[in-house]
Amino acid sequence: MFTDCIIMAGGSGTRLWPASNSRCPKQFLEIPGGGTFFKSALERAFAVTESDGLVIIVTGMGHVPHVIKACGDLPEPQRKRIVVIPEPVGKNTAPAIACAATFIKKQATHNKRNALVLTSDHIIGPLQDFAADAATAAQLAASDALVVFGIPPQRPETGFGYIEAGSQVSPLGTGEAPETGVALEARAYKVTRFREKPDLATAQSFIAKGNFFWNSGMFAFSVDFMLSQFREHAPETIAPFEALPQPLPEHKETQQGVALLSRWPGLKEAYTAVAPISIDYAIAEKCPSVAMVASRFYWIDVGSWDEYAKILEQGKTEANSASQSVFTAGSSNCFVDSDIPVALCGVEDLIVVVRSGADGKTPSVLICKKGESQQVKTIVEQIKNADRGDLL
Repeated sequence: MFTDCIIMAGGSGTRLWPASNSRCPKQFLEIPGGGTFFKSALERAFAVTESDGLVIIVTGMGHVPHVIKACGDLPEPQRKRIVVIPEPVGKNTAPAIACAATFIKKQATHNKRNALVLTSDHIIGPLQDFAADAATAAQLAASDALVVFGIPPQRPETGFGYIEAGSQVSPLGTGEAPETGVALEARAYKVTRFREKPDLATAQSFIAKGNFFWNSGMFAFSVDFMLSQFREHAPETIAPFEALPQPLPEHKETQQGVALLSRWPGLKEAYTAVAPISIDYAIAEKCPSVAMVASRFYWIDVGSWDEYAKILEQGKTEANSASQSVFTAGSSNCFVDSDIPVALCGVEDLIVVVRSGADGKTPSVLICKKGESQQVKTIVEQIKNADRGDLL
């Protein structure tokens, strides 16, 4: 299917503060069924990548220990296929993808490389449906198109970007993807345009029209095609990475059997030279050939404590129900995620998140009314303005 896969595993981790923070962002939190968001992304990557393909993880330097720990549990053949690229500084998604695509090109033994870019902080399933849609995306990417995954909207959501779909298109083949046996049945469309996060009235109009999809943030492309698009539309982003030397074995170190590209000469300078910009602004909105696969898999962007609480409660994970004691009197419909015992008296409809500082970090507590957890982003801004970076 794909010769290579890129997992974006950076981020500041503030939407689920204080459980998630810049040192341990959302992708390393637990999800129902065991494991973490990140471990789930690894499973998807290996499911849709050729047996000798690379799985490239672009992550912040501070997140490397979490990544290595997660990858260290994998079988040795999978660990040998992983390359971790530590970003000296986060510059959004376009530089991350530019760096990874350049690395693939410099390592390629042949030109026909195609890559799937995965997020690491979403819940996606079932794996079989995701693999089927990825097979369709791989076919479309082979025809020099940037392929995105659109999620059929379940509600008029104002927190997501949207994709406006045009006429339906067909992948290069039908039947089953070569070597996988995965049926190619997903619907695919030309992309008319991308739309930014709308207000409620606009979101409602999108739903009524029926040809708008949520933007999942995942992409597929031929590596050569993507590099050409960077050169045309964002040369200032790609140039510093293309100027880097050929990655050599001595530029890597090995931790728990996983290659860490920590000594690539010029990488820090390349990241310093580029401006922060998303792949949507830099490439997707300017690319003349964009196709969309309408997903058959379910996709949950856990962007608030209200959503995460529902998921944990439904999954009855250790983080919610068994890790610490919760005592209540005259209280109802409250969610608690705490590493110390908590008592609730005479309250209802609360989300309570406690981090005691037992791990050496600054203690912090969040208490909010259910339905109001989107305001956490306002709290995070106040923390930044108060120069309390130790809390983030």
